[in-house]
Amino acid sequence: MKFIENQVYHVFNQGNNRQKVFLEHEHYLFFLRKVRRYILPLADVLCYCLMPNHFHILLVPNELAALPSNAVKPRIKRQVTNTAIQPEQDRQEKLSQAIGTLLSSYTKAVNKQRGWSGSIFRGKTKVKDGWIEGPITLEGPNQHLFFRAENGYARQCFHYIHQNPVKAGLVLGAVDWPYSSASDYANLRQGSLPNKELARSLGLWQP
Repeated sequence: MKFIENQVYHVFNQGNNRQKVFLEHEHYLFFLRKVRRYILPLADVLCYCLMPNHFHILLVPNELAALPSNAVKPRIKRQVTNTAIQPEQDRQEKLSQAIGTLLSSYTKAVNKQRGWSGSIFRGKTKVKDGWIEGPITLEGPNQHLFFRAENGYARQCFHYIHQNPVKAGLVLGAVDWPYSSASDYANLRQGSLPNKELARSLGLWQP
């Protein structure tokens, strides 16, 4: 994924074989501390939701996100040649590396605590440019959004992320789930992870 400054991106991943990735309260908090450490220097977080077996983050990269990092891109089915590879072409972007580091460092800590081994998350984190799970069509699962005047991709994704625990039957209302930014936007909690002012300026939320 080529990250573009000031574009909105939906980042999500789930447990390997749909297994749980957050098994206790401290796991959720630990993951959010990792988000602060690795993601915030490179992007603003608009909203997030951590579910027992997956997570969603809606973010906006800054000017540093697309710069080449010190990590080499995975070479999948790439033929080896004698031609020298330009470093800028062979390096992961800083934000891509940060997402990978976030997941790997979380995995190492939980594996150590639980006496596990191997990957907790699926191998490839999905990144979409501000949308939910598919296009809006007359016949598709998002047909109820078709021709709506307020049909902004990022706006719909913003609400979709906060409604995840409700749709999963975990809580009655989005603000009842403690591991999302819904309570911050309802002014029930003064969390500093989501950039509420940026969300307001993008038309995703009104105080």
